[in-house]
Amino acid sequence: MASVEIRQVDKFFGSTQVLFGVSIDIADGEFVVLVGPSGCGKSTLLRMIAGLEEISRGEIRIGGRVVNDVPPKDRDIAMVFQNYALYPHMTVRENMAFSLKLAKAPRHVIEERVGRAARILGLTELLDRYPRQLSGGQRQRVAMGRAIVRDPQVFLFDEPLSNLDAKLRVQMRTEIKALHQRLRTTAVYVTHDQIEAMTMADRIVVMQHGHVEQIGAPLELYDRPANLFVAGFIGSPAMNFIEATIRRDGGQPVAVAKDGTVLPLPADAPGEDGREVIYGIRPEHLDLADGSAGTIAARVEVVEPTGAEILVVVSLAGQEAQVLFRERHPFVPGETLQLRPRVDHVHLFDRATGRRL
Repeated sequence: MASVEIRQVDKFFGSTQVLFGVSIDIADGEFVVLVGPSGCGKSTLLRMIAGLEEISRGEIRIGGRVVNDVPPKDRDIAMVFQNYALYPHMTVRENMAFSLKLAKAPRHVIEERVGRAARILGLTELLDRYPRQLSGGQRQRVAMGRAIVRDPQVFLFDEPLSNLDAKLRVQMRTEIKALHQRLRTTAVYVTHDQIEAMTMADRIVVMQHGHVEQIGAPLELYDRPANLFVAGFIGSPAMNFIEATIRRDGGQPVAVAKDGTVLPLPADAPGEDGREVIYGIRPEHLDLADGSAGTIAARVEVVEPTGAEILVVVSLAGQEAQVLFRERHPFVPGETLQLRPRVDHVHLFDRATGRRL
């Protein structure tokens, strides 16, 4: 096992810069997820850790050793890809043993490591099958097994669950997390799915346009996003945003939306009188109320029952918003609800910069 240190890394493709001064410290044994929309640079960064892309500027260390000019085969890493990359003419056993055979490992070492990985991943009964005889989830487990037998310092996962159906993705998420808890090997995992990031990571690195927007534990990012991008990207359904202006005329601060709707704030809310802000509130932090002071009128537009929850799309303060209820309510489109934001869960962002106040 080993730490991974990324220091002020830039990446250029020709004259186009795609990574800008990326710095991340990944502790020994930590599971870190790189997350962001397509094109944000997360897969490029992973390939630079693996040695599959050159580093234009900066430095990457694995286990304290600078690896900028070290070839991939000498970095002591193992990578699991989105497309499994299994050899179709080899059995599961042969696929998992292939890298060890290339390294001329003794037969007893190969058998011991393949057997151990097969037991960990529940593949013992499948060792003599070929990839064509396996399901998508089984193939992905074989790909992980091929990585495990190498006993690397670092595991690199490049969107390994993207080709699986929704139910299998949930199952494999759990399996990968459980695998990490058993092996305690440093892992860097790339995904565009923030639910995967939230459920699997020790820490999350949120990226956009080649920049690191925020690094932190999943609930830290959820509860205290650093800016509008992180607030909108982390959490499903996404946070509601309302353009407003802070008013402190009577001492107790409020936010006034463009249509005049008064939005409550905590007494210690930041921002001076007249400050233009984005008022953020998550769908689960809007409660049904009786229309007394501090409530907001919202018109029901769409009702989406999911079984355990009901997601209601409403028109609120002149714009579309979402409200999440865990109780069942017989809402109908056109109905007007009175909602009360939980003021201790309100987020305020500067309208000009998008930074958290």
